[in-house]
This record gives sequence, C-alpha cells and structure tokens, in this order.
Amino acid sequence: MDGLETTILETVASPDLVQEGDAGTRIALKHYPDSPLTEKFCAVVYRETSELDGFVVTAYFCSRYAASRRILWKR
Repeated sequence: MDGLETTILETVASPDLVQEGDAGTRIALKHYPDSPLTEKFCAVVYRETSELDGFVVTAYFCSRYAASRRILWKR
C-alpha cells in the first residue's frame, strides 16, 4: 500500500460500504475497477476516536467484502 495514501484517504472519505470490524474498528470498502492488482476493493480498517477524528489501523486490497460481517452503511 506504499504510495497509495490518496487511495486510502479516498476510501475512508467516500466508501461504497462500511462494515463492522473487530474490537470497535470499522472497515471502509471502495471498489476500484483498475487497482494496481486488477479489479479489487480497497479495504481500510480504522477506529473512530470521536465524531470528527480517528486513525487508520491497516489497509489492503481484496477481491470481495466479507459477507459474514455486519454492514453498517452502504451507498
């Protein structure tokens, strides 16, 4: 994910969906038809510390979102 900071920030700012993560985290996902690895979702695991602040735990590309996780928000 080195060099993809803009993609990570774009995913958190404008996700296609947000899922419930583990231990109070959330997972923002955004579909990218032309990612560096082909068609993928960018997944950003983050924790909110307040309504206006938070931090990124990790980010990765995946083929699909986890169907077993609860969807908190969907575009």
